Amino acid sequence: MHIYTKTGDRGETGLIGGVRVKKTDDRIVALGEIDELSAVLGVLRAQKCHKWAKLTILRIQKELFAIGADVADPAKKTHRINETHIKALESAIDDLEKSLPTQKGFVVPGGSQFSAFAHLARTVCRRAERAISKLYLKKQTDEYIQIYINRLSDLLFMLART
Repeated sequence: MHIYTKTGDRGETGLIGGVRVKKTDDRIVALGEIDELSAVLGVLRAQKCHKWAKLTILRIQKELFAIGADVADPAKKTHRINETHIKALESAIDDLEKSLPTQKGFVVPGGSQFSAFAHLARTVCRRAERAISKLYLKKQTDEYIQIYINRLSDLLFMLART
C-alpha cells in the first residue's frame, strides 16, 4: 500500500462517513490547525522539562486526536471530549498557578527554550481556537471542544511561565 492515494489531487478530501469537501473547507482548516498544534506540542514535549509536563503534554496530544476525530465527523456522531477533560486542564492550571509568583505585568515570550516553545504552542492554540470558534458558531462542533481549546491556551501560558 502506498502513502499516496491520489484522492486529494483535485483539492478535495474526505471526512468521517465518506463526505468529500474542499481542502479549504472550515473543518479542514480547523483540522490543520489542530494537527499543527499537536506537532508544536511534540516539540515542546521534546524539551528538557519536568516529567509531569511531558506526561501532561502527551495526554493533551492524544486528546487533540480525539478532537480531530470529532471535528472530522459532520454527522456529529462522536463526542470524545467532555467536561472531565476540561476539568483536568483547569486543575493543571490551578496547580501551576499556586506554584508561581503573582503575575505583575505582561510576559515577554522567551526566557528558556521550554518557555519559548510553550509560548509558540499557545499562539498556535489561539489560532486553532479561532478556527474551532468558526465551526462552533455555525453549530458544526460542540461546546466542549470550544471550551477545551480555550482552556488549553491558558494552560500553555502557565507552562510558559514555569
